[in-house]
Amino acid sequence: MDDFFLRIEDVTVRSGEKEVLKKLNLNIKDNEEWAIVGASGSGKTTLANTLAGKHYFTGNIQFKNGAKPDIVVVEQQHRFKNLSNVADFYYQQRYNSSDAEDAVTVAEALEQLNPRQKKIATGIEVATLPAVLHITHIMNEPLIQLSNGENKRLQIAKAILQEPELLILDNPFVGLDVEGRKILAQIIDTLKKTGVKILLITSPFEVPDSITHVAVLQNGTIVSATKRKNFDPYSVPGSETFSIDHKALHALKKNEAQDFDYAIRMRNVEVKYGDRIILHNINWDVKKGECWSISGPNGAGKSTLLSLITGDNAKAYANEVYLFDKRRGTGESIWDIKKKIGYLSPEMHIYFDYTSTTFQTIASGLFDSIGLFRQLNEAQRKQVNEWMHLLQLEKIQNKLLSQLSAGEQRLVLLARALVKNPPMLILDEPCQGLDSRHIDEFRQIINDICQTFGTTLLYVSHYRHEIPECVTKALYLNNGEMRIEKRD
Repeated sequence: MDDFFLRIEDVTVRSGEKEVLKKLNLNIKDNEEWAIVGASGSGKTTLANTLAGKHYFTGNIQFKNGAKPDIVVVEQQHRFKNLSNVADFYYQQRYNSSDAEDAVTVAEALEQLNPRQKKIATGIEVATLPAVLHITHIMNEPLIQLSNGENKRLQIAKAILQEPELLILDNPFVGLDVEGRKILAQIIDTLKKTGVKILLITSPFEVPDSITHVAVLQNGTIVSATKRKNFDPYSVPGSETFSIDHKALHALKKNEAQDFDYAIRMRNVEVKYGDRIILHNINWDVKKGECWSISGPNGAGKSTLLSLITGDNAKAYANEVYLFDKRRGTGESIWDIKKKIGYLSPEMHIYFDYTSTTFQTIASGLFDSIGLFRQLNEAQRKQVNEWMHLLQLEKIQNKLLSQLSAGEQRLVLLARALVKNPPMLILDEPCQGLDSRHIDEFRQIINDICQTFGTTLLYVSHYRHEIPECVTKALYLNNGEMRIEKRD
């Protein structure tokens, strides 16, 4: 018998009537580290959860020595409980000091898994784990206030403390800046050297050097498996394309709330949490119809900046912040602000109500609620149907968010942000979970919407190729300080 670690034979997984995995076959040897790549919705996350024992399957999954190893999956989306043992957060809590006091800190989260810092089988000393994972500086921070990159490294630390024989990382590079992706690649290499078996689900363009083999998943089936040195990332098939009906787009009703000169004006804005300075001396004007990119490393203050605009951060009242020509705190409600903004962020994706259907999720954007709690009139129902048609989401309109792939979930939340056709769009890492074809098409859709309706756009991304052509201005944040850059 060969020196295999994992053998997958004719594995099929169903979700309702749909076969998500179809007679999938893969053989992984003891001395190999594999990456699984493929288009949005190809079945990658389902494969990870099937190996971890979370899905019923037909076929055969056989591990070395005939025994299932300890498997930990670090999911693309992360959730946690606070000290009150509540897991259902609303995303505004990240900026609320009283809620932050109720959240577990990084040190406490790790202590819960390893209370006496006993040595673990990987050979990594528990005391040095924060340094290995570059989280020493955030050990006393509440989980709810961590950046995307910080949270990702914490999830890996927690996984290591569970001493898995197989560690499955589901799109761990998503949402990380350039330095964060470099650090994570180094972490994966370190884990490999300590004997932890890695199975990596990732973009075909983000396969670390420590990976020896790459398998391509398409429509639930492995269509190719090769050594990394022979792998061509451009050969990976894309997902089904989606496009926008331009005739229908131009027929859409323009949002009536366009009577303003400046969408945003900030004067000497300062935000601190305890002794930690998040934003310092921010002076920024955004005129109606301007399209901006916002960039900077993880933890630079981008999400906090956006929270002052979306009405989710009460510290806006202690600063000179003007939205749509009105100063915050002069009588307007949060809902007055939100009705003029279409918004999408990684936090919203994490904390959204996954028991909502596609239709309900999109419709909730009309009321800026996390879930649909009221009846729609005929005009509102028509509005939702128009956007589902524009983004080709009709076929999944009755499916729950929990039944969709990460890429499909992101498309549905994009439709939710667009459904009001608002005067300002704020899109924070909107392409997470989308493959390269969908990213290109989404960029074009945003470009068309902004040009057609004169929409003001704030677009956050760590990847320059994701930014739409309509973006002509750039704000860069680092350590809470800003600079205006020329957009190439």
